[in-house]
Amino acid sequence: MAVAHLRWHFHSDFRDDNDYTSLLPLRSLIRFGRRMLPSRATEADFNPRIPGLRNANEFTKGVNMRRLSLQRAHRLPFVGLIIMVLFTMSITPARSQTSSYEFNDSHFHLTNNVQQGPDIHDFLNMMGNKTGRVALFGVPLQQQWSYRVDGDRAPTYYLHSDAPLYYYSFTDAWIAMAYKSLTTEQQARFDPMITGFNPTDMYAADHIRRVLQTFPGVFTGIGEFTIHKEFVSAKIPGEVASLQNPALDRILDFAAEVGLLAILHNDVDIPIAKDVAKDESEPAYLNQIKAVFKRHPNTTIIWAHMGLGRLVAPATGYLAQIEAILRDRDFPNVYVDISWDEVAKYFVASPEATKGLVDLIERYPDRFLFGTDAAAPADQSKYLKVFYQYEPLWKALDAATSRKVRSRNYERIFDEARGKVRNWENAHMRGASSN
Repeated sequence: MAVAHLRWHFHSDFRDDNDYTSLLPLRSLIRFGRRMLPSRATEADFNPRIPGLRNANEFTKGVNMRRLSLQRAHRLPFVGLIIMVLFTMSITPARSQTSSYEFNDSHFHLTNNVQQGPDIHDFLNMMGNKTGRVALFGVPLQQQWSYRVDGDRAPTYYLHSDAPLYYYSFTDAWIAMAYKSLTTEQQARFDPMITGFNPTDMYAADHIRRVLQTFPGVFTGIGEFTIHKEFVSAKIPGEVASLQNPALDRILDFAAEVGLLAILHNDVDIPIAKDVAKDESEPAYLNQIKAVFKRHPNTTIIWAHMGLGRLVAPATGYLAQIEAILRDRDFPNVYVDISWDEVAKYFVASPEATKGLVDLIERYPDRFLFGTDAAAPADQSKYLKVFYQYEPLWKALDAATSRKVRSRNYERIFDEARGKVRNWENAHMRGASSN
C-alpha cells in the first residue's frame, strides 16, 4: 500500500473545510513508519571484499544477511502496527462534509407509490448546497391500478384510489442500483435503507438478510416501514400489521444483530381520535409502542413523525407523553423524527405550539432528527418545502440545538449504524465491500 495514495476522510465534527491541523497526526505517523521500515538492501550489504580469504563473499553474505534479518525482526512489530493503522484508515467509510450544508435529511423517499421518481443524479442537484446527507429509500407499498375501480385515471398516491396497496420488494434492488450508479464521493452523501418487506411475515427478516447479501456495502438500516398508519393499514390485503406480532420482533432482533438502524412509522392513535374516541384517556397505540421499545433495547429506533399523521393530531399533553419516553432510562435507543409537512403544520400553527416543541427539543437535544419526508420531488422547491415550513422552529431553537436536530444527530446515529453494518457484512459474507 503506497502511503502517497492513501485516502483519509475526516468527519465534519472534527474540523472545518480549511483546517488541515488534523493531518498532522497522519503525517507524523507516516514519517515514523518510514524510519521504522528497513532500508533497501544492496549487493554491497552482502558482498564486502576480504583480501586473502577464499569464499569470503559467501561467508560474509550469510553473516550480513543474519544481521539484517535481526534488524528487520526488531522493527517488524512497529511496521506491523503502522500497516494495521493505515489499513484501518483506508477502509473507514467515506463521510461527506456536512458542516457547510443547512441540514441532513433523515427521511426521504426517492420514489412514490407507483415507483416513479427522479433519477438519483437529478436529485443530487436538488440537494445542491442545502442538503449534506440523505437517508435514502423507496416506498414499499405499491398502489394498484385497478381499471375496474379507476378506469383510465392512473392513481399515483395511496389516497388517489380505493384500490388496494401491496408490498413491492423490488424497491430495495432499485434503490441499491441507483446508489451503485454514483461515484464514491456521491455515495458518501447517502444512507440507503431496506424497506421492501411485509412486517407481518415471519420471513421478513430473511428478506432483509438476503438484501444485505446481494448488495453488501450499500445499506445502513431498515425503513421507513409501517405498522399502524391512517388510511394505509386498511388498504393492504391480508393480515393487518401489529405492534404485538412476533414477526416485528424478529425484524427488530435481526436489526440489533447486524446494527441496522430502524425507521418505524406507527401512528400513536387512530384518526380523528378527539371526535371518535372522546372517552379514551391516552392514545390507542401508546402503550404498545412503548412495549416494542422495551422489548428491543439493542435496536436503534427512529420513531417517524413523532407518531403523528394527517388526521392523528397531538392531543393535549402529547408532548409530555413524548417526554416521558425520552426521559425513560429503558429507552435510550429511541429517537424521534419531525418529518412530513402534515406533522410540521401542528408545530408552526402558532407561537405557542412552536414554543412547546422548542422547549421539549432543547431538553433532549440529542434525540430529535429533521427529515423532509419528501416523496419523488419534481424540483428543489418541492424537496425543500418542509425545511422552510419549519423556519419558526429553526429561529426559536438555540444555535447548538438547531445544528444537532438538523445535522449532528444524523451524523452520529447513521455513522454508527453504517460502521456496525459494514463490520457485520465483513464478518459474515465473503467479498463484502468496506465502503
